[in-house]
Amino acid sequence: MNRFLFVLVSLVLAACQPSGSGTSAPAAGSGPPPAIGVRTEAVVAREWVDEIEALGTAQANESVTISAKVTETVARVNFEDGDQVRGGAILVELTGRAEVAQLKEAQAAFEETEKQLQRLQDLVQQGTVTRSAVDTQIAARDQARARREAIRARLSDRVITAPFAGVLGFRQVSEGTLLTPGTAIATLDDVETIKLDFTVPERFLGVIGVDEEIRATTAAFPAIDFTGVVRSIDSRVDPITRSVVLRAHIANQERKLKPGMLLTVRLQGFKRETLTIDEIGLLQLGRQAFVYRVDADSKAQRADVQIGSRRDGRVEIISGLAAGDVIVTDGVVKLRPGMAIKNLDMEPGATAAAKPEQTGS
Repeated sequence: MNRFLFVLVSLVLAACQPSGSGTSAPAAGSGPPPAIGVRTEAVVAREWVDEIEALGTAQANESVTISAKVTETVARVNFEDGDQVRGGAILVELTGRAEVAQLKEAQAAFEETEKQLQRLQDLVQQGTVTRSAVDTQIAARDQARARREAIRARLSDRVITAPFAGVLGFRQVSEGTLLTPGTAIATLDDVETIKLDFTVPERFLGVIGVDEEIRATTAAFPAIDFTGVVRSIDSRVDPITRSVVLRAHIANQERKLKPGMLLTVRLQGFKRETLTIDEIGLLQLGRQAFVYRVDADSKAQRADVQIGSRRDGRVEIISGLAAGDVIVTDGVVKLRPGMAIKNLDMEPGATAAAKPEQTGS
């Protein structure tokens, strides 16, 4: 039985021997791991312009709600919805028959005091009346004039005019409506120029300023870039959001923009030289950002970096890299620190393999 087992084991061992040479194959994994194929780029300094993006709300250059100053009935409405009016145009006339009658009475009283004063002045020259009588008549004349002007002022309150040129909104009254002080008649907006208020983080205060050009777009007209200029910067920074409000003016002769519209604002900061990389080579883990830098032995080493702004697929590198460093851009997800890499762009035949695809053959 023992001899049978010995023979069986011998046969199994003989079957496991490789054919040919009597030497055994090297054990798996005894050599270095293969290099990982990646693509790289050299870090260089290039011109960089920060593009700041924000949301803003359009406002009219001038805006007011037209209302009455007195309690009176509407006698006549002289406008329609959406009319363009000039400054001083009469919009609404209120009933004012009593004031008109009072004005006629006050005008007659004023003219009478004027005539009396003239007669007394003639008599003073003749020496038949005293100077004090003339002074008394002058005071009466002035009182009559003041009463006339007061009635004229009350009467003018019954004629409601446009304080400036602009576009009227919907009419809120009709003839016969009883108006009271504060009752809305219509809105009036000057939209030849649009004021656009938007907020930016306080860190951009050093790179933006008055007269900076802005571009704005809106969902209503996505193909149009509205250009404007920053006119003022708020005097305070919001202590909660750490942002500041900027106001830009946009020419709006075609009246495409309306007050209340939401616009996306873009403006550029100062130009500067900075290090940038392709953003596909950047890895982020929580608040940490890093890249794989290629060392002299063609191995990937992790390099922690501090990043700045992003634009057009590029990322600004504030610290962690130097000009001339080579980093991995394509293939970073396969890497671990210390892994050997090979640059696929430098592989023989890489260019030749691409030519048929480019020519379509």
